Amino acid sequence: MAHVTQDPPRVGWIGTGRMGFQLAARLLDAGYDVAVHNRTRAKAEPLTERGATVVDRPVDLADRDVVFTMVSASPDLQGVTTGPGGLLTSPDAAPGVLIDSSTVSTGTSALVREEAARRGTDFLAAPVSGNPKVIAAGGLTIAVSGSREVFGRIEPLLAALGRGVTYVGEDEAARLVKIAHNVFLGVVTQSLAEITVLAEKGGVSRAAFLEFLNDSVMGSAYTRYKSPALVNLDFKPTFTMPLLRKDLELGLSAARELEVPMPLAAATAQLVASAVGAGHADEDFAALILEQARNSGITLVAEDVSVDDGLSPRDRAVGR
Repeated sequence: MAHVTQDPPRVGWIGTGRMGFQLAARLLDAGYDVAVHNRTRAKAEPLTERGATVVDRPVDLADRDVVFTMVSASPDLQGVTTGPGGLLTSPDAAPGVLIDSSTVSTGTSALVREEAARRGTDFLAAPVSGNPKVIAAGGLTIAVSGSREVFGRIEPLLAALGRGVTYVGEDEAARLVKIAHNVFLGVVTQSLAEITVLAEKGGVSRAAFLEFLNDSVMGSAYTRYKSPALVNLDFKPTFTMPLLRKDLELGLSAARELEVPMPLAAATAQLVASAVGAGHADEDFAALILEQARNSGITLVAEDVSVDDGLSPRDRAVGR
């Protein structure tokens, strides 16, 4: 059965990929007692230098007060919670609160919420907006849904992860918020690729065009953050094309269910799928600009100039 959450809570963390590793590190650096699990143990081991304990199975975290999960997709969330050796499968213990920060479907989230409730575990959906560099700059933002009373108790812990924590409603509301956010991310990035290629084909350097855009009312923390990748063609992944494709598909599925037409999102989903098919699966989704250039009859070359990404130690949220 679930136990009463202590203050400060003993924390468990499942999933130490690019995002999960950095967030677990923030909690360790803030002084929390954190135990971690990752499918590939070697990826979690460096956290021991910050004081973490590494466990072999998710169920080994069942006695923790609060457990975070941050995994890649819906099947992974089900696997680490209700699958063999899953967090919620111990006959003797269950965490007080389970917080899932993955981007998964509302259906999967509801199933895990139901199973958690059967074990006496409170469940919060808490998807995040950011990437490792944003986390380091203190700019992560989090949308949270579930019991407002539980959110009130857990908010200080969530606040240690980044810049902003927003309670958006009951049940799975945060899932829809995050999916809508990532649909916008895709549409904006494709649009940014289109106008940047348009300017370049007309004789304007990408660096000059984006400098102007970023200083205008149409510029944003996000367009500034992505500018170095677009100018210098550095597509080291912060968020891959297949992950963006997954989120666009989730958004279009929600749109069908709620009968909301989304023609721009649908077109973007097709372009992202084409980019994956063209071989950009392992690159950052900013590589959409390469396909836009190819379709426009030009070949881009890195401009090799220094471009400010707008990030600093000051808190700032810029999404992906």
